[in-house]
Order: sequence, then structure tokens, then C-alpha cells
Amino acid sequence: MALHRGASSAKLLCNLRNFTKIPSFLGSRLVSDTSKAVEASASEVTGDHVLYTPEHFAMKESLRKIIDLEINPHVDQWEAEGMFPAHKVFKILGNAGFLGVSKPVEYGGLGLDFSYSVAVAEELGHIRCGGVPMAIGVQSDMATPALARFGSAELKQEFLLPSILGDKVACLGVSEVGAGSDVSSIKTKAVRKGDEYVINGGKMWTTNGAQADWMCLLANTSDGPPHRNKSLICLPMNLPGVHVARKIDKMGMRSSDTAEVFLDDVRVPCKNVIGEEGMGFTYQMLQFQEERLWGAANVLTSMDNIIQETIDYTKQRKIFKRPVLHHQSVHFRLAELQTEVELLRSLLHRATALYIKGNDVTKLASMAKLKAGRLTREVSDSCLQYWGGMGFTSDVMVSRYYRDSRLLSIGGGADEVMLSIICKYMDTLPKI
Repeated sequence: MALHRGASSAKLLCNLRNFTKIPSFLGSRLVSDTSKAVEASASEVTGDHVLYTPEHFAMKESLRKIIDLEINPHVDQWEAEGMFPAHKVFKILGNAGFLGVSKPVEYGGLGLDFSYSVAVAEELGHIRCGGVPMAIGVQSDMATPALARFGSAELKQEFLLPSILGDKVACLGVSEVGAGSDVSSIKTKAVRKGDEYVINGGKMWTTNGAQADWMCLLANTSDGPPHRNKSLICLPMNLPGVHVARKIDKMGMRSSDTAEVFLDDVRVPCKNVIGEEGMGFTYQMLQFQEERLWGAANVLTSMDNIIQETIDYTKQRKIFKRPVLHHQSVHFRLAELQTEVELLRSLLHRATALYIKGNDVTKLASMAKLKAGRLTREVSDSCLQYWGGMGFTSDVMVSRYYRDSRLLSIGGGADEVMLSIICKYMDTLPKI
């Protein structure tokens, strides 16, 4: 959908000048009074933004209110407990309209173009950890896009609608122990028996897996070629034979539950296949453009915040009777890092603008994902250094970001996979 169409839809629901409450972009669903936020967003969009309209900024301000009131006050507790209450948080976000920004209106979504999803992803970077935004992204932009595009009306009613409203938690069942970035190598099989599939196998590193109500499962449904033998299946997690074996203990993203799931003779109706049988791999590849743009967008704000918090801290922290910030190596380095963040932001917004006009941005999205993963590591490592011993404690945000940010170069396609895709588009990848 073109940008101007999305903006027009938003204008029907959001007038920046004539209201004291920002609508949740779904009619009667409202969040708290945000008149001050409207003033802030108005000043933020002085002049033309390359991608965002005033409606984008109004949406971002509305989401920021929810983050500040409903999420950030609890993040430290969720990090300590190793899990956040997904059903509670998703219901709050669903009520406000943030779990289906680019999904069909008839199933509870907003029907806006993908630039609004990117704006939401950026704003989620204000959450004071990486695990909760990642879990939200899995729900809104990883487990549900194929269902929204290719699923039957019955499947959308049963799984998509409650996921957008926040009544059901979704997870994505793609990765396996021997098949992470190499999706074509998955072993999980779904064998047709009558009007059912009998599924056996297992999924690893399943975000939201310990709390999910359903899984968007990728499984082999035939013995054909790897790119034509897979299907996406809506799998209720309460079926007999579905076993959440364990919640994986991770070095970062601690507030997000990540599960290992075993499937033992699980019976699922054949009607639960999303779209055409055998097209699952294709559907999964199609949504990788959005997943990778979303991932890059989500770390931009957190990098901005870490750099700013490091500036604030190094103004106060002294070494040899001088503020750390006053050392040229420090303020020059922070300037370099901020420049890199702005370059990534420009790449992201350009790629998004091209994507919503119907262009294939696989190359640019892969570049953005690659750069985002590497830059988050660079920012977190460099900034942590300037915090000294305090940076090595768990008491400050920079140390949490240092742990959380490492995942982006692995999850959703490792750096090496991004490089291979870029090389393919550059025609420098050796032919086998």
C-alpha cells in the first residue's frame, strides 16, 4: 500500500490539532491524555521528514505513553524473573491498536502501510530492555504476516484476529537445532493422514514459546525439493503431543521467554495450512524483507538512548580531575557512533520508502540488518568502556544493552547469511 494511502487512513482517525486524546488508530480504542505529546510530536516534525508524516509521529507518541506507563516501570522485575507477562502486555498493546498496524482492518488491524510498522518498531526501542520489543515484534511482524496475506478467512478469524487484539500470544516455529539461518534444512515433518497432518519434530529458540497460544509452524509436508516441500501451519499449542521442553537460559534478552518445543504425533486439521501446501518456504522468504527492516528499526532508538546516557554519565564521571567526556578520544568517538546511527537510519528509511512503493528491497534490507547487528555491538562495547567498572555491573542500562544486542547478528539470519545475500545481488557469489 502506498504511503499516501496509509497517511489518508490515519488522518481519518487522528487530527493533530483538534484533539486532546490521541486515538489508538482504531476508533473507540483510546489511550490516556497525550496533549503534551501532541505538542512534542508537532515540534519534532518541523519541516518535511523523508518518510514520516505527522500521523506517524502521533502514533509514536501514543505508543511512548504506553511504554512509559505500562512497560518500563516493570522491566527490571521481568528481567530478574526471566519472563514478562505476554498476555497482559499484548492485551494493552492490542487494545491500543499496536499489534496490527499494517494488518487488514476486517481482522482488527489498521490497514496502514509498512512505514507505520517501522515507526512502531523504532518507538519500541524506548523499552529498557531488548527482550520485550523482540517478543512484540515476533507477535506483530514475524508470526502473523504470512497468515494475514495468504491465510483463509477461517484461519484469520481463529488466529489472526485474536493475535491482533492481544487475546492470543503467537510464536514462530522455524528454527531447529540443526537448522537456524539455513531454513531449507529443517527436519520437522507433517504427514497427511485423511483430513489431518500428523506432525513430528521439534523447534528451538522459539520466542514466546513458553507462553504462546499458537505457533506459526514451518514443516516438511512432502519429500519434494527443499524449497517446494514445506508448508506453514497454524498449530494450537494446547494440542496433545505439544511439549514445551524447557525455557532456555540465555545470556541476554532475559525478559523474553525462549523455548525448546517438541512435537510428538501432533494432529492438526489440514485446513490449518496457510495458503497453498508446499509454499511455506516461499511465504517465509517473502516476509524476511519486513522482518529485517523491523529488526534494524528496533535498535535505532536504543542506540540513541545508550549514546545519550553515556554522554550524561561521562559529563559527571571524572578521571584525573576532568570529566571523562572532555577527553577528545571520548567525545570524538561518541560523535562517530552517532554518525553511524544516522547513516543506518537513512538506509532504513530509504529502503522502507522503496518497499511501500512495491520495490524488492531484499538487498537493502539485508544491508540494514547486517549493519544494525554490527553497529549495536560497536555502540554497546564502546559506550560500556566509558562507564568504567560501573558498566560491568547489572545496575545500568548499557550493560543490559551489551548483552541483549549480541543477538541481532545471529537471529533472523546471521551476518554471514546477510553477506551472502548481498553478494548474490552484487553478482559476486561463486556459482556452485
